[in-house]
Amino acid sequence: MDKVYVEKRDEGYWVKGTRISLDSIVYAFRRGASPESIKRSFPLLTLEEVYGAITFYLAHEQEIDAYLRQSEIELEAQADARRAETRSANSELFERLEEARKERETVK
Repeated sequence: MDKVYVEKRDEGYWVKGTRISLDSIVYAFRRGASPESIKRSFPLLTLEEVYGAITFYLAHEQEIDAYLRQSEIELEAQADARRAETRSANSELFERLEEARKERETVK
């Protein structure tokens, strides 16, 4: 009997029946965290679910790595857009900050 530990929903991967993303498990695993350590970080998961998520990742590594890269690209683009919007909405503040930075560099 095969158990399913990961499901794809809302354009992402999740530990089945939870709001815990596969991303968070994978990033911890890549950092070298043990399954037991990952379980301590996510007390709602069982150790079996953590191992199941890691197994799913290892079985679909290329697909999940591509998904994670794309997610990182999209997040960076969103952050860039927010920074540009903030800079535009507060242009006087950013001009003063830039002038202060230049003054500080001149003093050094």
